[in-house]
Amino acid sequence: METEGRADEGSSSQRDPQNTGSYDFSLTPQDSLPTEDSQPAEKSVPIEEPIVVDRKAIEKLTEGLLSHYLPDLYSSKQALLELNQNQVILLDTLDQEVTKFRECNSLLDLNSLFTEAKFYHGKLVNVRKDMIMLHEKTTKLKKRALKLQQQRQKEAMEKEQQRDKELERERQLIAKPAKRT
Repeated sequence: METEGRADEGSSSQRDPQNTGSYDFSLTPQDSLPTEDSQPAEKSVPIEEPIVVDRKAIEKLTEGLLSHYLPDLYSSKQALLELNQNQVILLDTLDQEVTKFRECNSLLDLNSLFTEAKFYHGKLVNVRKDMIMLHEKTTKLKKRALKLQQQRQKEAMEKEQQRDKELERERQLIAKPAKRT
């Protein structure tokens, strides 16, 4: 941005670099005159003659300047590109690491869920065993109750038969009046 500002400042004293004309780097007497805003100098500056520089010399100086700074600029550019690529790789690696940490945290959550599921599975197995045991006990109790009911019915039937036998025996033992002939 500084070079753009400088190029704008110097545009009045030089032509467009793309133009095939020669550059005019000469100083005019107006360039060395003090302006209204400037302080008057204690010593007066002598006005010099304009300096005229040959176009070939300017081109050679430009080539020399460019040849001096361009290799460093290119190597700096390469270093910056490499640094940028390394930063991209580092960011990708960091994203992968963050993803791994999130997976680890979710694995810890999964481990606690599996532990809890195992605990409740054990409780469920115990409840199932208890239900099977209770089912077996109720089945046994039903069978026993059925047997007891059948035995009581049998006893009640035997008592009824015994009573019937006793009543029949008593009837037979009761004296019968003899018939008159």
